[in-house]
Amino acid sequence: MKALCPRESLLSACQLASAAISTREVKPVLKNLKAVAVDDRCTLMATDLELGIRLQVRGLQVQESGEALLPAARLIAILREAQDEELTLEADAKSCAVRGPYIEFEMPTEDPANFPDLPSFSEDQYHEVTAGVLRQMIRRTLFAVASESARWATTGVFWELDDKAVRLVATDGRRLALAQGPATTNGGAKGMTGVVPKTAMALLERNLQDDEAPVRIGLTPNEVLFRTEGNQAVIYSRLVEGRFPPYREAFPKKPTARVPLQVGSFSAAVRQAAVMTDEVSQRVAFHFTKKKLTLEAQGQTTGRSKVELPLEYEGKNLDINFNPRFLVDMLRILDPETDMTFELVDGNSPGMLKAGDDYSYLILPIT
Repeated sequence: MKALCPRESLLSACQLASAAISTREVKPVLKNLKAVAVDDRCTLMATDLELGIRLQVRGLQVQESGEALLPAARLIAILREAQDEELTLEADAKSCAVRGPYIEFEMPTEDPANFPDLPSFSEDQYHEVTAGVLRQMIRRTLFAVASESARWATTGVFWELDDKAVRLVATDGRRLALAQGPATTNGGAKGMTGVVPKTAMALLERNLQDDEAPVRIGLTPNEVLFRTEGNQAVIYSRLVEGRFPPYREAFPKKPTARVPLQVGSFSAAVRQAAVMTDEVSQRVAFHFTKKKLTLEAQGQTTGRSKVELPLEYEGKNLDINFNPRFLVDMLRILDPETDMTFELVDGNSPGMLKAGDDYSYLILPIT
Protein backbone atom coordinates (compact mmCIF):
# COMPACT_ATOMS: atom_id res chain seq x y z
CA MET A 1 0.00 0.00 0.00
CA LYS A 2 1.03 3.60 -0.60
CA ALA A 3 -0.72 6.78 0.44
CA LEU A 4 -0.18 10.52 0.76
CA CYS A 5 -1.20 11.48 4.31
CA PRO A 6 -1.84 14.76 6.15
CA ARG A 7 0.45 14.33 9.16
CA GLU A 8 -1.94 15.72 11.80
CA SER A 9 -4.87 13.66 10.53
CA LEU A 10 -2.85 10.43 10.45
CA LEU A 11 -1.36 11.13 13.88
CA SER A 12 -4.81 11.73 15.37
CA ALA A 13 -6.17 8.50 13.86
CA CYS A 14 -3.16 6.44 15.01
CA GLN A 15 -3.38 7.80 18.55
CA LEU A 16 -7.10 7.10 18.70
CA ALA A 17 -6.76 3.56 17.33
CA SER A 18 -3.75 2.74 19.51
CA ALA A 19 -5.95 3.06 22.61
CA ALA A 20 -7.09 -0.49 21.78
CA ILE A 21 -3.51 -1.81 21.95
CA SER A 22 -2.80 -3.51 25.26
CA THR A 23 -0.10 -2.15 27.56
CA ARG A 24 0.38 -5.70 28.85
CA GLU A 25 2.58 -8.31 27.20
CA VAL A 26 0.60 -9.70 24.27
CA LYS A 27 1.37 -11.32 20.94
CA PRO A 28 3.94 -9.15 19.11
CA VAL A 29 1.63 -8.78 16.12
CA LEU A 30 -0.90 -7.00 18.35
CA LYS A 31 1.54 -4.14 18.95
CA ASN A 32 0.82 -3.06 15.36
CA LEU A 33 -1.91 -1.13 13.64
CA LYS A 34 -3.34 -2.79 10.57
CA ALA A 35 -3.94 -0.46 7.62
CA VAL A 36 -6.19 -1.39 4.71
CA ALA A 37 -6.14 1.05 1.77
CA VAL A 38 -8.73 0.62 -0.97
CA ASP A 39 -9.71 3.19 -3.62
CA ASP A 40 -9.99 6.51 -1.76
CA ARG A 41 -10.30 5.12 1.78
CA CYS A 42 -7.87 3.87 4.41
CA THR A 43 -8.96 1.99 7.51
CA LEU A 44 -6.86 1.51 10.63
CA MET A 45 -7.46 -1.45 12.96
CA ALA A 46 -6.15 -2.30 16.43
CA THR A 47 -7.04 -4.93 19.00
CA ASP A 48 -5.87 -6.71 22.14
CA LEU A 49 -8.44 -9.51 21.48
CA GLU A 50 -10.69 -8.13 24.26
CA LEU A 51 -11.11 -4.66 22.75
CA GLY A 52 -10.82 -3.56 19.13
CA ILE A 53 -11.40 -0.63 16.81
CA ARG A 54 -11.78 -0.09 13.08
CA LEU A 55 -11.32 3.58 12.14
CA GLN A 56 -11.43 5.59 8.91
CA VAL A 57 -8.50 7.98 8.30
CA ARG A 58 -9.61 11.38 7.00
CA GLY A 59 -7.99 13.24 4.12
CA LEU A 60 -5.68 10.43 3.02
CA GLN A 61 -5.00 9.94 -0.74
CA VAL A 62 -4.48 6.28 -1.65
CA GLN A 63 -1.92 5.87 -4.42
CA GLU A 64 -1.62 2.08 -4.26
CA SER A 65 -4.26 -0.17 -2.65
CA GLY A 66 -3.19 -2.88 -0.24
CA GLU A 67 -2.85 -3.75 3.40
CA ALA A 68 0.04 -3.69 5.86
CA LEU A 69 0.96 -3.70 9.53
CA LEU A 70 2.30 -0.44 10.97
CA PRO A 71 4.46 -0.50 14.15
CA ALA A 72 2.19 1.65 16.32
CA ALA A 73 4.59 3.13 18.88
CA ARG A 74 7.32 3.99 16.36
CA LEU A 75 4.90 5.40 13.81
CA ILE A 76 3.21 7.65 16.38
CA ALA A 77 6.62 8.88 17.58
CA ILE A 78 7.62 9.72 13.99
CA LEU A 79 4.37 11.54 13.27
CA ARG A 80 4.60 13.47 16.54
CA GLU A 81 8.14 14.67 15.92
CA ALA A 82 7.94 15.31 12.17
CA GLN A 83 7.41 18.88 10.95
CA ASP A 84 6.10 18.14 7.43
CA GLU A 85 2.42 18.82 6.75
CA GLU A 86 2.16 15.86 4.35
CA LEU A 87 3.99 12.54 4.40
CA THR A 88 4.10 9.50 2.16
CA LEU A 89 3.35 6.20 3.90
CA GLU A 90 4.42 3.06 2.03
CA ALA A 91 4.29 -0.45 3.46
CA ASP A 92 4.14 -4.12 2.55
CA ALA A 93 4.49 -7.44 4.37
CA LYS A 94 8.14 -6.80 5.28
CA SER A 95 8.74 -3.09 5.76
CA CYS A 96 7.08 0.25 6.46
CA ALA A 97 8.47 3.58 5.25
CA VAL A 98 7.51 7.16 6.11
CA ARG A 99 8.92 9.88 3.86
CA GLY A 100 8.73 13.64 3.66
CA PRO A 101 10.68 16.39 1.88
CA TYR A 102 13.43 16.27 4.53
CA ILE A 103 12.88 12.99 6.41
CA GLU A 104 12.86 9.27 5.72
CA PHE A 105 12.16 6.45 8.16
CA GLU A 106 12.10 2.70 7.44
CA MET A 107 10.95 0.03 9.87
CA PRO A 108 10.61 -3.75 9.68
CA THR A 109 7.08 -5.07 9.99
CA GLU A 110 5.09 -8.30 9.76
CA ASP A 111 2.69 -10.04 7.41
CA PRO A 112 -0.81 -8.48 7.78
CA ALA A 113 -2.30 -11.95 7.30
CA ASN A 114 -1.21 -12.74 10.87
CA PHE A 115 -3.40 -9.97 12.31
CA PRO A 116 -6.72 -11.22 13.76
CA ASP A 117 -9.97 -10.22 12.10
CA LEU A 118 -12.31 -7.83 13.89
CA PRO A 119 -16.08 -8.41 13.99
CA SER A 120 -18.21 -6.30 11.66
CA PHE A 121 -21.20 -4.29 12.79
CA SER A 122 -24.49 -5.95 11.89
CA GLU A 123 -27.05 -3.64 10.31
CA ASP A 124 -29.93 -6.02 11.06
CA GLN A 125 -30.80 -5.05 14.64
CA TYR A 126 -29.40 -2.25 16.74
CA HIS A 127 -30.21 0.59 19.12
CA GLU A 128 -29.33 4.19 18.29
CA VAL A 129 -28.38 7.14 20.52
CA THR A 130 -27.18 10.66 19.71
CA ALA A 131 -23.44 11.09 20.31
CA GLY A 132 -23.74 14.21 22.46
CA VAL A 133 -26.26 12.56 24.76
CA LEU A 134 -24.17 9.41 25.03
CA ARG A 135 -20.94 11.31 25.77
CA GLN A 136 -22.62 13.11 28.66
CA MET A 137 -23.98 9.83 30.03
CA ILE A 138 -20.54 8.22 29.89
CA ARG A 139 -18.90 11.16 31.71
CA ARG A 140 -21.59 11.02 34.40
CA THR A 141 -21.02 7.34 35.17
CA LEU A 142 -17.50 6.24 34.19
CA PHE A 143 -15.82 7.81 37.24
CA ALA A 144 -17.83 5.55 39.56
CA VAL A 145 -16.59 2.28 38.04
CA ALA A 146 -14.75 -0.04 40.44
CA SER A 147 -11.09 -0.91 39.93
CA GLU A 148 -11.72 -4.48 41.12
CA SER A 149 -14.78 -6.69 40.94
CA ALA A 150 -16.65 -7.44 44.15
CA ARG A 151 -20.15 -8.45 45.20
CA TRP A 152 -21.56 -4.92 44.86
CA ALA A 153 -19.03 -3.59 42.36
CA THR A 154 -17.99 -4.29 38.76
CA THR A 155 -15.14 -3.09 36.55
CA GLY A 156 -17.46 -1.81 33.84
CA VAL A 157 -20.58 0.20 33.10
CA PHE A 158 -23.92 -1.60 33.05
CA TRP A 159 -25.98 -0.94 29.90
CA GLU A 160 -29.74 -1.31 29.92
CA LEU A 161 -31.35 -0.85 26.50
CA ASP A 162 -35.01 -0.86 25.55
CA ASP A 163 -37.05 0.57 22.68
CA LYS A 164 -37.19 4.11 24.10
CA ALA A 165 -34.24 4.63 26.42
CA VAL A 166 -30.68 3.68 27.32
CA ARG A 167 -29.51 3.61 30.94
CA LEU A 168 -25.89 3.49 32.09
CA VAL A 169 -25.08 2.47 35.67
CA ALA A 170 -21.72 2.27 37.47
CA THR A 171 -20.86 1.42 41.06
CA ASP A 172 -17.80 0.67 43.17
CA GLY A 173 -19.85 -0.45 46.17
CA ARG A 174 -19.69 2.91 47.96
CA ARG A 175 -21.47 5.03 45.35
CA LEU A 176 -23.67 4.46 42.31
CA ALA A 177 -24.20 6.69 39.27
CA LEU A 178 -27.20 6.31 36.95
CA ALA A 179 -27.63 8.28 33.71
CA GLN A 180 -30.31 7.78 31.11
CA GLY A 181 -31.28 9.20 27.74
CA PRO A 182 -33.56 8.61 24.75
CA ALA A 183 -32.85 5.79 22.31
CA THR A 184 -34.46 4.29 19.21
CA THR A 185 -34.36 0.79 17.74
CA ASN A 186 -33.91 -0.62 14.25
CA GLY A 187 -34.94 -3.99 12.86
CA GLY A 188 -36.97 -4.94 15.91
CA ALA A 189 -34.00 -4.90 18.30
CA LYS A 190 -34.95 -6.30 21.69
CA GLY A 191 -34.17 -4.94 25.11
CA MET A 192 -30.67 -6.01 26.21
CA THR A 193 -28.34 -5.62 29.16
CA GLY A 194 -24.59 -6.07 29.60
CA VAL A 195 -21.55 -4.71 31.42
CA VAL A 196 -19.08 -2.92 29.11
CA PRO A 197 -15.47 -2.71 30.39
CA LYS A 198 -14.09 0.64 31.53
CA THR A 199 -11.44 0.66 28.78
CA ALA A 200 -14.06 0.21 26.07
CA MET A 201 -16.18 3.00 27.55
CA ALA A 202 -13.21 5.38 27.56
CA LEU A 203 -12.39 4.52 23.93
CA LEU A 204 -16.02 5.03 22.92
CA GLU A 205 -16.11 8.45 24.59
CA ARG A 206 -12.98 9.55 22.68
CA ASN A 207 -14.72 8.64 19.40
CA LEU A 208 -17.84 10.73 20.05
CA GLN A 209 -16.70 13.84 18.22
CA ASP A 210 -19.88 15.10 16.54
CA ASP A 211 -22.69 15.81 19.03
CA GLU A 212 -25.46 15.39 16.46
CA ALA A 213 -24.15 12.19 14.88
CA PRO A 214 -25.97 8.92 15.63
CA VAL A 215 -24.23 6.10 17.47
CA ARG A 216 -25.40 2.56 16.75
CA ILE A 217 -25.18 -0.10 19.45
CA GLY A 218 -25.29 -3.83 18.85
CA LEU A 219 -25.39 -5.67 22.18
CA THR A 220 -25.32 -9.48 22.47
CA PRO A 221 -24.95 -11.74 25.54
CA ASN A 222 -21.12 -11.82 25.22
CA GLU A 223 -19.99 -8.76 23.28
CA VAL A 224 -20.91 -5.27 22.14
CA LEU A 225 -20.25 -3.33 18.94
CA PHE A 226 -20.52 0.45 18.58
CA ARG A 227 -20.60 2.29 15.28
CA THR A 228 -19.97 6.03 15.43
CA GLU A 229 -21.08 7.94 12.35
CA GLY A 230 -19.09 11.10 13.15
CA ASN A 231 -15.67 9.56 12.44
CA GLN A 232 -16.75 6.27 10.85
CA ALA A 233 -15.42 4.04 13.62
CA VAL A 234 -16.50 0.59 14.78
CA ILE A 235 -15.52 -0.38 18.33
CA TYR A 236 -15.69 -3.97 19.57
CA SER A 237 -15.51 -5.21 23.13
CA ARG A 238 -16.17 -8.35 25.07
CA LEU A 239 -18.49 -7.88 28.03
CA VAL A 240 -17.53 -8.18 31.69
CA GLU A 241 -18.62 -11.56 32.99
CA GLY A 242 -20.91 -11.87 35.99
CA ARG A 243 -24.21 -10.39 37.10
CA PHE A 244 -24.56 -6.70 37.80
CA PRO A 245 -26.03 -6.00 41.27
CA PRO A 246 -29.77 -5.15 41.42
CA TYR A 247 -29.12 -1.42 41.53
CA ARG A 248 -32.73 -0.28 41.91
CA GLU A 249 -32.93 -1.97 45.31
CA ALA A 250 -30.29 0.45 46.63
CA PHE A 251 -32.35 3.59 46.00
CA PRO A 252 -33.99 5.17 49.08
CA LYS A 253 -37.72 4.55 48.99
CA LYS A 254 -39.04 7.41 51.16
CA PRO A 255 -36.65 10.32 51.70
CA THR A 256 -37.48 12.49 54.71
CA ALA A 257 -35.53 15.51 53.46
CA ARG A 258 -35.21 17.06 50.00
CA VAL A 259 -32.54 19.75 49.92
CA PRO A 260 -32.32 22.07 46.86
CA LEU A 261 -28.71 22.82 45.86
CA GLN A 262 -26.73 24.43 43.06
CA VAL A 263 -23.70 22.49 41.84
CA GLY A 264 -21.21 25.38 41.88
CA SER A 265 -21.83 26.68 45.40
CA PHE A 266 -22.24 23.21 46.90
CA SER A 267 -19.06 21.92 45.27
CA ALA A 268 -17.09 24.95 46.53
CA ALA A 269 -18.33 24.40 50.10
CA VAL A 270 -17.47 20.68 50.05
CA ARG A 271 -13.97 21.34 48.68
CA GLN A 272 -13.33 24.07 51.25
CA ALA A 273 -14.35 21.87 54.16
CA ALA A 274 -12.35 18.93 52.78
CA VAL A 275 -9.08 20.88 53.07
CA MET A 276 -8.77 19.73 56.68
CA THR A 277 -9.38 16.03 56.07
CA ASP A 278 -6.45 13.63 56.19
CA GLU A 279 -5.70 9.96 55.48
CA VAL A 280 -7.12 8.90 58.83
CA SER A 281 -10.22 11.10 58.88
CA GLN A 282 -11.57 11.17 55.34
CA ARG A 283 -14.94 12.59 56.26
CA VAL A 284 -16.90 15.81 56.28
CA ALA A 285 -19.86 16.23 58.63
CA PHE A 286 -22.95 17.73 56.96
CA HIS A 287 -25.42 19.49 59.28
CA PHE A 288 -28.65 20.37 57.47
CA THR A 289 -30.85 22.91 59.27
CA LYS A 290 -33.47 25.41 58.12
CA LYS A 291 -31.97 27.83 55.62
CA LYS A 292 -28.42 26.57 56.15
CA LEU A 293 -25.93 23.76 55.62
CA THR A 294 -22.88 23.64 57.89
CA LEU A 295 -19.93 21.48 56.83
CA GLU A 296 -17.22 20.54 59.32
CA ALA A 297 -14.05 18.46 59.11
CA GLN A 298 -11.18 17.74 61.48
CA GLY A 299 -7.96 15.86 60.90
CA GLN A 300 -5.70 14.44 63.59
CA THR A 301 -2.79 16.66 62.56
CA THR A 302 -4.21 19.11 60.02
CA GLY A 303 -6.69 21.12 62.10
CA ARG A 304 -10.40 21.82 61.64
CA SER A 305 -12.67 23.55 59.14
CA LYS A 306 -16.18 24.97 59.27
CA VAL A 307 -18.04 26.20 56.18
CA GLU A 308 -21.60 27.52 56.01
CA LEU A 309 -23.79 27.49 52.92
CA PRO A 310 -27.18 29.30 52.80
CA LEU A 311 -30.01 27.09 51.53
CA GLU A 312 -33.63 27.28 50.44
CA TYR A 313 -34.44 24.43 52.83
CA GLU A 314 -37.33 24.26 55.30
CA GLY A 315 -37.13 20.62 56.39
CA LYS A 316 -36.09 19.01 59.63
CA ASN A 317 -32.54 19.02 60.99
CA LEU A 318 -30.36 16.16 59.77
CA ASP A 319 -26.72 15.22 60.40
CA ILE A 320 -24.76 12.88 58.11
CA ASN A 321 -21.10 12.21 57.22
CA PHE A 322 -19.66 11.63 53.74
CA ASN A 323 -16.28 11.08 52.16
CA PRO A 324 -15.93 14.41 50.31
CA ARG A 325 -14.00 12.85 47.40
CA PHE A 326 -17.05 10.87 46.36
CA LEU A 327 -19.07 14.07 46.16
CA VAL A 328 -16.39 16.13 44.40
CA ASP A 329 -15.88 13.39 41.77
CA MET A 330 -19.52 13.72 40.77
CA LEU A 331 -19.92 17.49 41.13
CA ARG A 332 -16.96 18.29 38.86
CA ILE A 333 -18.61 16.68 35.84
CA LEU A 334 -21.76 18.82 36.10
CA ASP A 335 -22.20 22.40 34.98
CA PRO A 336 -21.77 24.77 37.98
CA GLU A 337 -25.14 26.39 37.21
CA THR A 338 -27.00 23.06 37.41
CA ASP A 339 -29.75 22.82 40.01
CA MET A 340 -30.08 19.52 41.85
CA THR A 341 -31.78 17.95 44.84
CA PHE A 342 -30.15 16.02 47.72
CA GLU A 343 -32.60 13.39 49.00
CA LEU A 344 -31.86 12.06 52.50
CA VAL A 345 -33.51 9.63 54.90
CA ASP A 346 -31.37 9.81 58.05
CA GLY A 347 -27.73 9.89 59.15
CA ASN A 348 -27.19 6.17 58.48
CA SER A 349 -28.89 5.72 55.10
CA PRO A 350 -27.54 6.46 51.60
CA GLY A 351 -28.10 9.91 50.17
CA MET A 352 -29.32 10.49 46.62
CA LEU A 353 -28.34 13.49 44.49
CA LYS A 354 -30.56 14.14 41.47
CA ALA A 355 -29.90 16.51 38.57
CA GLY A 356 -33.10 16.59 36.53
CA ASP A 357 -34.92 13.39 35.64
CA ASP A 358 -31.99 11.78 33.81
CA TYR A 359 -29.20 11.66 36.40
CA SER A 360 -29.05 10.17 39.91
CA TYR A 361 -26.07 9.63 42.16
CA LEU A 362 -26.23 7.45 45.28
CA ILE A 363 -23.58 7.80 47.98
CA LEU A 364 -23.13 5.79 51.17
CA PRO A 365 -22.55 7.72 54.39
CA ILE A 366 -19.68 7.18 56.80
CA THR A 367 -21.11 5.94 60.08
